[in-house]
Amino acid sequence: MTQTVLPTVELGTGGPLVGVQGLGCMGMSEFYGPTDTGEALATLDAALEAGVTLFDTADMYGSGRNEELIGPFVRANRDKVVLATKFSIMRDAENGALRGISNDPAYIRTAVDASLRRLGVDVIDLYYMHRRDPAVPLADSVGAMAELVRAGKVRHLGLSEVTGAELREAHAVHPITALQSEWSVFARDVERSAVPAAVELGVAFVPYSPLGRGFLTGAFQDANELSAEDYRRTHPRFTGDNATANGELLDPLRKIAAARGVTLAQVALAWVHQRAEVHGLAVVPIPGTRKRSRLAENAAAATLRLTAEELALMEPVAGRVAGNRYPDMSATSEARE
Repeated sequence: MTQTVLPTVELGTGGPLVGVQGLGCMGMSEFYGPTDTGEALATLDAALEAGVTLFDTADMYGSGRNEELIGPFVRANRDKVVLATKFSIMRDAENGALRGISNDPAYIRTAVDASLRRLGVDVIDLYYMHRRDPAVPLADSVGAMAELVRAGKVRHLGLSEVTGAELREAHAVHPITALQSEWSVFARDVERSAVPAAVELGVAFVPYSPLGRGFLTGAFQDANELSAEDYRRTHPRFTGDNATANGELLDPLRKIAAARGVTLAQVALAWVHQRAEVHGLAVVPIPGTRKRSRLAENAAAATLRLTAEELALMEPVAGRVAGNRYPDMSATSEARE
């Protein structure tokens, strides 16, 4: 399906060997408008052929439907796939409404069994705490996750959207293999404390939304252009005056892409991949896509090398972005820094 075969990297100290780019599967079930399920499933196969081995889902994506969707693919390729899923964001099963965040140990034990059942597997390779609830002691939550490792239900532990201090605290309870947080040329708040802590502890970094939820590809200029059910229409960065201002920030990427004969998406992803050598840690971005053509485009970016001059051109972008990453930032690491 594609000529690109990704190089591999160890996912954190003692973690599994994975392709240097993973695949975010969230959009195959909801959030980004209508999906062609057949094409989405074909994209999973194309990803594996390209050397993608880390496949990322969560129990809240489609209220469990995303785990059910990718389950047959995972089972058919179990010896090749590194399966990551997440818990903690609770939704109403009937209408998908957000019910809250739970890091309670009893809830964690229930959630993992439900994910295993939907996926149809015996063990999850990488199990993330999707969001942090500061009301629950982190040692209690990570302790419960460690029990799952000892029980053979989970192989490795991960956290998402935690600060550097929280990562250190968790790692002292049980080794953390990977930290997943938003990281892109548009979103660099993780560099304040989370990235240095990950470097110090030997934790891999798994950037989600490395393409700024599609905005960095130039595919849309304002979220109001998107389908009515697309949740990006609620994001401050992608609408109104913010969208106009942020669109102008893509000019350096456009200049580089035109000179190189590559796409905006490839320039943005190449920047994320090169964070590995800039900071000295394993970086495995998980751009999401539902199309084989986009998968091939994204995979090709893993070996695109930006020059020092090109990186310098992109350096000021994040500091000029207008609007927050989410309409409600309370559950992000940035809110707890």
